[in-house]
Formats: sequence, C-alpha cells, structure tokens
Amino acid sequence: MTATLVPGRTYAAAAALLAAVAVWAAHHALAAVGLLSHGTGHRFTAVYVLMYGLLVWQLGFAYLNQPYRVGRARQQALDALDVAALVPAYNEDPAALRACLESMIGQRRRPRTIVVVDDGSTTGEAAYTEIRAWFEQAAAGAGIRPVWLRQDNAGKRHAQAAGVAQALEADVYWTVDSDTISDPHALGELLKPLADPTVRSVAGIVMAANVRSSFLTRFTDLWFVAGQLTDRSSLSVLGAVWVNSGPIAVYRGEIIRDNLDSYLNETFAGRRVPFSDDSMLTLFAMLDGRTVQQPSAFAFTLMPEKTSHFLRMFVRWMRGSFIRSLWRMRYLPLRSWAYWLHLIRWATTLLSTTLFVTVAIVIPIQEPSLAALPWLVSVPIVIGYAQCLRYLTIRRSDQSTAYQWGTWALAPVAVAWAMLVLRATRWFGVATCWKTGWGTRKTVEVALRPTPIPGQRTAAGQVSKPDAEIATRR
Repeated sequence: MTATLVPGRTYAAAAALLAAVAVWAAHHALAAVGLLSHGTGHRFTAVYVLMYGLLVWQLGFAYLNQPYRVGRARQQALDALDVAALVPAYNEDPAALRACLESMIGQRRRPRTIVVVDDGSTTGEAAYTEIRAWFEQAAAGAGIRPVWLRQDNAGKRHAQAAGVAQALEADVYWTVDSDTISDPHALGELLKPLADPTVRSVAGIVMAANVRSSFLTRFTDLWFVAGQLTDRSSLSVLGAVWVNSGPIAVYRGEIIRDNLDSYLNETFAGRRVPFSDDSMLTLFAMLDGRTVQQPSAFAFTLMPEKTSHFLRMFVRWMRGSFIRSLWRMRYLPLRSWAYWLHLIRWATTLLSTTLFVTVAIVIPIQEPSLAALPWLVSVPIVIGYAQCLRYLTIRRSDQSTAYQWGTWALAPVAVAWAMLVLRATRWFGVATCWKTGWGTRKTVEVALRPTPIPGQRTAAGQVSKPDAEIATRR
C-alpha cells in the first residue's frame, strides 16, 4: 500500500478554503462591528468571533506545513544514521504482523536493525514461530539485522525498552505498531526533518489500512487523517506537535535512552500508566527541542471495526490525553509555544463544550422559540467539510478518486460522531482518568483480510473493480 501527497490538490484545497474564509470573515467582521459600535448582535457574537479566529488560524497554519526537503549533503548525513526500528507485538493478527514486517524490510531507506518483541502474546504463538523464521531470513537477506525477542507480558513500554537494549548505539529509533503497514518511502521521509539539529522527533501520517471493512472505519479514517493534516499540521509549523502517532514516528536516540527510567515508571494517582506511550515520548522530545510532522510520510494501520472496540480505544486515549495534559502544564516552559497552545486548546475545549450544551440543550428548553437548530446543524457541517478538505490532498494506491470524494462527503457523519459521541466519551475519559488499564487486545480484535488488487483477475476470471482495496503481499 502506498500514498502520495499531491501538491496540485493541496493548492486547489487551499484556494477553495481561502474563498470560503473570505466570505465568512466578512460576516463575522460585520457582526463584530455591530457589537462594538452599537451593542447589537447575537448574545454569543463575541464567542463566535473568537472561535472563528482560532479556526482560521488553525486552518491557515495547517497549509503552511509542507514536507521537509533536503539537499545532497544533508541527505548523505541522514543516510549515515544508524536507525533501529522498535516493533512491540501483543496478540496481533499474524497476517497483520507479517505485512508490517514485509513493509519495513521493503523500505527504500532501510533501518539497520529491526527488533520485534513479542510481549507474552496468548494467541497466535504457532503462527509467530513461522513468521519469525521468515523474518530473520528475509531481513538478513536485505542487509538488516533482525532481532526477535519474547518476554513475559509487561506492556508496550517495556517491550520497546527491550528493543532499545538491543540497539543502544542507534542514532534514531523508529517506532512502529505491529498492525501497521508502512509506505515504502515512510522511513526516508521521516528522517528528512532530522537534518535540522533542533528537531528531536518527527510524526508521520496514519491512515486506516482497513478503510473498506466497515462504515465506521471509513469515516474514522476521514476524521483521523483530517485531524492530523489540520490540527497537528498547524502545531508542526511552530515545532510544537504534542503527540506523535505510535504507528509511525522517529526520535533522536538520546531522547529515548536518557528518559527510559521515567518512561517505564510513570504513575498517576499511585497507579502505573501503561498507555499514552507516544505522547510521553513526544513530551520528552518537546522538552529538548522541536517536535514536527512530516506530511509526506505515511503508514496504514488497522482501525477498530466495531463501535465497542473503538470506544474502548478512545476512552484509553482520552484518559492518557488528560494525564499528559497535566504533565505538559507542569513541565513545559512558559516561554514555549507548546505551553500556550496547549493552554488555549483546553480553554477552547471547555468553551466549545459549554456553548454546545447551551445552544443545543439549555436554550431550547428555556426558550423554545429561540432554538437555533439550522445554525447548530449547518455551521459545524461547513466547518467539517473545510477541515476535511486536506483528506483529498493524499492519493492512495487502494482508492479511486471517486471513492475518496465519497469518503469526503461523509464529513457530516464524522462531525456528528465527534460532537455527539466523542465529546461525551472525552469527558468520560477525563472523569475516569485514574483507571489505567489498557482495555483492548485481550484477543485479536481486528484481522487483516486480503482483498483483490485493482485490475487483477479473480479466481472466477473476473477483473476486480478499480477502487477495490489493494491486497497486502502475503
């Protein structure tokens, strides 16, 4: 599976967004003038103008996050870096694990070492034995040092630490989840920002490998990719990415080695914290320099296909997000962009939640005649479509243009999901942050299912449809 950032689509999306912003800006400007000069306007005019300004800032900065490029001399320095890949695996679908390792061995810029750590899996042990034998032979044949370990179940962080111990001299650690298929250029693109010595970690773009498996995975992919290319892109411009995605990120070697003890022994309310590993590593990097995103580095991971699985995962994310927020407020320096952007983000989260409850629930109950249902529905949809425009700037090898546009058309579904379900789930996670169990992976919950390659003849002699998902090589 491959993906490419298309500059022409980016420019077109930026132009369309600029036109929409100009029209909407005129409306908000008139509303602000009326409020300041005559005291007229809607009761929430000041809040609307403030939220609009923050939205414009976010979208504008997102389009400034362009791929890092390097010259020949710096590329030679990057090529000389000793890169060790860390792949913790626990109750992973064997097909997904093999596809993950195949994609890593097939990188155009290969790592020096790949360390797979089976963290005491209770399923698929026989299949893992076969995969291990294949992996060790295939990696060695590609000039990569293969390491495969099995340990008693101790959690993802300890599995990564076991991998670090096998490559203590590495200049860079590449973190990859065991259900992730990396684009052939992923590692090479991830390394480019490291040509700047102030950059301490780099995030890539994660997409759903099983985007066609269910309606949930399809609009989740839209929501997830759009979030990375808007929210995280805007932070990247200022070198203040808060969370790298676990499936695709790189860190300077010393960032992980120097903070390993804190990483392995994090506690909250007297309980060990086993999750939110990616945000913890990003925080270490942020305290040492710039944390950025490379929007041309791609990976495909298995997303939850059932609502119950997704919500358990999202609750875990939100619990970890809240805990990490406390650490950011405590440890980030006041002079940093990251501190103030983080403070603004929590202020807007509280404000938007309060506004939503007031407009959607309180006002309709108190004053039914003032219920603003058209506004409540239309404005978030317009914003959702604007934020999701960047989803169209990526060309995937397993999707036709028509399929991609069809996914973008689901923006209202993603918006409703975020407003009605994820918002409530977020606050539930905050309220139960002291529960630090993982919550998933007791069994294999998502499996990689091969599907016909576009244009390939099936067993029945029929040619598969052009927008059928590309099968993972087995």
